[in-house]
Amino acid sequence: MMHSSKLTAPHGIFDRLNGTSPAPYSSLNLSYGVGDDQDNVAANRQKVKQLLGVGILASAKQVHGDRIWSVGDLAGDMEAEGYDALITDRPGIGLLIQQADCQAVLLHDPRRRVIAAVHCGWRGNVLNIITITIERLRRDYRSEPGDLRAVISPSLGPCCAEFINYRQELPLSLHAFRTTTTHFDLWKISHAQLTGAGVPAENIAIAGICTCCDATYFSHRRSGKKGKPATGRQGSVIFLPR
Repeated sequence: MMHSSKLTAPHGIFDRLNGTSPAPYSSLNLSYGVGDDQDNVAANRQKVKQLLGVGILASAKQVHGDRIWSVGDLAGDMEAEGYDALITDRPGIGLLIQQADCQAVLLHDPRRRVIAAVHCGWRGNVLNIITITIERLRRDYRSEPGDLRAVISPSLGPCCAEFINYRQELPLSLHAFRTTTTHFDLWKISHAQLTGAGVPAENIAIAGICTCCDATYFSHRRSGKKGKPATGRQGSVIFLPR
């Protein structure tokens, strides 16, 4: 588990290690939707809660869209259908993003005491879910983007983010982030979308770890290259203390 000093809310960015799931989900798989035994996932999520000292986890069945779940009071853990960003001002609720190459972008507004967790793969960058989430924080909680702190989790790095069909998949506005003929720097794209939405550059941290290169993380792309499409999902969690 790693932390970012940029975020002043408690949080944890997890790798795939020290869980209970067997291969190919070994071992801290936090997703119920990839074929792993449900009891193993529940045990892994319980471990994350204990490590962080948080009582409730809110998560989503992520769909690479731009819908935002505004999380209110929950009696227990809940996974909602069809969201890719979660926001809340309720203390004690951990917002969980599940990943295997996509970014978790965690946001905290210490002035308004509100947090957000964004699932952002390249499709999320195309939809600009980061800006949509920040606008929602402004609308619902009167957050000023200049007050936000942000971290971009371990995720697919410029070394491995290859898009053979980028002209069809990525809008022209993102082509400036090409690093080779077909590789893109998705970290820089998200950083630019954060600053474009008003978050100061000095308030943003990038973990800078490529999940495809680093075997301590689940990677959909790495598993696919090895002809093993099934893999787990690590998690990133942020919460407000009680």
